[in-house]
Amino acid sequence: MKINIPSETGRLNRVIVHTPGREVSLVNPELKDELLFDDIIFEEDAREEHLNMLEVFKTAMPKDGKIFEILDLAKDSLKIEDVRHRFVDQMVKDLPYENLIAVQEELKELDADHLLRFVVEGAISPTHKFTLHPTPNILFTRDLAAVAGTQIILSKAAKKARARESLLMELILKNHPVFEGVQDDIIHIGGQQSIEGGDVLVVSDKIVMIGMSERTSFSGLMNVANQLLGGNVEHVLAVDIPKKRSSMHLDTIFTFADETECIVFPPAIEEQTDNVVELFKNGENIQSRQHGSLKLALEKLTGKEFTFIRCGGEDRTTQFREQWTDGANVFALAPGVIVGYERNTSTFKALEKHGYRIISQFDFIDEFNGKEFNPDESGKLAISFQGHELCRGRGGARCMTLPILRK
Repeated sequence: MKINIPSETGRLNRVIVHTPGREVSLVNPELKDELLFDDIIFEEDAREEHLNMLEVFKTAMPKDGKIFEILDLAKDSLKIEDVRHRFVDQMVKDLPYENLIAVQEELKELDADHLLRFVVEGAISPTHKFTLHPTPNILFTRDLAAVAGTQIILSKAAKKARARESLLMELILKNHPVFEGVQDDIIHIGGQQSIEGGDVLVVSDKIVMIGMSERTSFSGLMNVANQLLGGNVEHVLAVDIPKKRSSMHLDTIFTFADETECIVFPPAIEEQTDNVVELFKNGENIQSRQHGSLKLALEKLTGKEFTFIRCGGEDRTTQFREQWTDGANVFALAPGVIVGYERNTSTFKALEKHGYRIISQFDFIDEFNGKEFNPDESGKLAISFQGHELCRGRGGARCMTLPILRK
């Protein structure tokens, strides 16, 4: 299947998600910090919120659009015995701190369903004494990879809590028919380097932004930039962002709503200077050029004027509150058609002032149900969806989506 992400806002056609399952109910409050959660999640409500979000996607996507569940892709990949055995061997090799060698042969005897359940939930069987922590962050499929043009970056998690997810994504990319023929376009990194998909934003087919965050290392960024610049990408903007839990990835403080309209968290974007370095190739060598601000860099490279819409509006306290609940982490279904948590009311008011029609998830579905949604005729839309449980995991609509094809 063809993969291509030429921008952050092209009409969504293929996307990978994970609807929350039992793994979120296995998060012990005493372990939540180690598992990278700020709170525990009520599974049933989180699941319903996520499924409702996907109904918005289905309504907005073209008829040939597809939503893939990541565990379905993984299960398909594990149905072949040799693939299962290689995957177990790789887990043993790459996760030495889990002591999986003690159950290596037992894991090889599991079928695809039970092996996948072990990877996600951490248990071989209800009575087996060997257990691992669950992997509740698989909800945030964005961080497992990033498609830039026709290249796909295989993320390498910075935290041990997400290492199994990275292995699952690699399993899928190497073995699932959806990714047949794209293996030569996979960007890998190694060693102690790290990069996560939430730090990668595609401005255009020629320009990619990468955040240097607490989850993406300098060496990981440079390695990926070098490989991107060896393809069709001409400019990589390296954006240094605060190394904080609240801004763990670039997309927690900056996302695209339209081609030249972005939602930003002012303290970490507008108020920062000299934190953007443009990387580009001159012959075989990578050269760099510093820019005074992210807005100036984008405008210089694209030749277009950009509008930054403030997460939380103009009030300082509200900016911090709504950034904490992912007000700056919206996801574009088409140019100027975005989804975000309804609780971020001041962010939606700011969008309204910039010409967006605010509409709830249910009203959007009612309005366009049974007929082809045409983003060229709808005007700019900001669709609010409920996520009172989902946001406890510290991720918004963009975090919960891994697009692999946009028109």
